[in-house]
Amino acid sequence: MSIAVKGLLFDMDGTLVDSRQCIEALWRNWAARHKLDFAHIQAVMHGRRGVETIQIVAPHLDAQSEVELLLAEEALTLEGTVAIAGAQELLASLDPNQWAVVTSAPRDLALAKLAFAGLPLPTHIVGADDVKDGKPHPAPFQMGAAKLGLTADQCLAFEDASAGVRSAHAAGAAVCLVTAAGGQDNSGLTQWQIDHYAQVSLQNAEHTLNVSIKSNE
Repeated sequence: MSIAVKGLLFDMDGTLVDSRQCIEALWRNWAARHKLDFAHIQAVMHGRRGVETIQIVAPHLDAQSEVELLLAEEALTLEGTVAIAGAQELLASLDPNQWAVVTSAPRDLALAKLAFAGLPLPTHIVGADDVKDGKPHPAPFQMGAAKLGLTADQCLAFEDASAGVRSAHAAGAAVCLVTAAGGQDNSGLTQWQIDHYAQVSLQNAEHTLNVSIKSNE
């Protein structure tokens, strides 16, 4: 299966890096501190900005101050964050202006995670602090494409969570689900599904990326 696009847009957590262990431990501890049901948090947290997760699961709390505490903790606990198989090779094969990271993490934390995992750092990145409305709103992927001088319908997005899939699809991008770090999607909006990036190969033509995907489905 193949698609011709002009740019690639990557979510980060669960898509370029596997940081499940770190993130779930942080939220589990946070839930315990506030006597909240972690299962409820886990059901909505993936792919969303922390502030929006807190607004959903604990509207009685000051979401901004709570997320600042969580982010401070997360910045100290990158141990266990690893690159998804094949991500380093794929990113290294791209021109810096052919790809962008579109993440629900703050920009500085995203760059720290990518560096910790040994991945190339993006020239173009959209973080939680760059948009008014986070995923599943289309704004993050629209901005990511714009940073490449493109529209989202000229791009292929890689995501691991339903909120991100919905965001990318609403922006107009084609979407590939990445499952290596437990990614799953119940939206039915993904065209392809891969475990890791060894299932993706690229051919650079003039102003076009021909992407071949060996899908799970």
